[in-house]
Amino acid sequence: MRPVDRNDVGPPEERATGVGPHCIDVAYQRFGDPAAPPVLMIMGLAAQMVNWPDSLCHELAGRGLHVIRFDNRDSGRSTHLTGAPPANLPAALAGDLSSASYTLSDMAADAIGLLDALGIASAHLVGASMGGEIAQTVAIEHPGRVRSLTSIMATTGQAGVGQPDPAVLPVLFGGPPATTRDEVIAQALRAARVVGSTGFAIDEAELAARAGRAFDRGYDLHGITRQAVAQVASGDRTARLRALDLPTLVIHGLADRMRDPSGGRATAAAIAGAELWLVDGLGHDLPPGLRPELARRIAAHVERAEARRVQ
Repeated sequence: MRPVDRNDVGPPEERATGVGPHCIDVAYQRFGDPAAPPVLMIMGLAAQMVNWPDSLCHELAGRGLHVIRFDNRDSGRSTHLTGAPPANLPAALAGDLSSASYTLSDMAADAIGLLDALGIASAHLVGASMGGEIAQTVAIEHPGRVRSLTSIMATTGQAGVGQPDPAVLPVLFGGPPATTRDEVIAQALRAARVVGSTGFAIDEAELAARAGRAFDRGYDLHGITRQAVAQVASGDRTARLRALDLPTLVIHGLADRMRDPSGGRATAAAIAGAELWLVDGLGHDLPPGLRPELARRIAAHVERAEARRVQ
């Protein structure tokens, strides 16, 4: 068992060692009854499992689900690939992918390895942003392990959809990188003001506390760059998404300036039978005012998928 953060209101963290084909260590946390339907929560770029709000995890567990959230490789308390060659994001964006240490396929294999370590044969996947794209990859490459897919504020990898608003990039990525705890918190607040929701209140105190908590758990600027290059190197999933046959819920905010809503629309269009929920005023975040309805919709989606399994 791993020590719990002082400001964590959830159960203790645990650690699975030697996970997956790459034998990495994965920090994870579970909410709810282990006998309930398992829901694996996959977070996105530069985010840790604590970016899934505790309140949302408790809400899902209260709706009869076994919630598992975890740190992706190169984030939080999971393995950081500190010996990997430097990742070159500008080169990757220009088409040179030689600095990629891994791809989303490797991160998908980590998720499957965690399920193996927990003795879970199959799970419902819920992914946000890059985590949604990892979840899509798990569904594509390990279809027998996936009961349903919920893809939140994600895209297909197709170049023409789901792109950030160019106006936000200088604000998010311009200037010297944040390195201290205070700088990381300030950067998180700036990002929320630029790409966060316009139709839901933003709790800046909660955001600051979460950013500080993440910094304390393991902030890794080089790991963030490696994840970004992995995302670029993974290419377009559209054709492979068309082959999926599983219950799918796609959620996207109409005010998302980090992942244009065209990414969610393209995801839903590619997966036969996918349900698309476009949310007015939702940006690239999970604001408190959305969480009860988000939990209700995810739980209902899981319930329908569970019913389909026993037919």
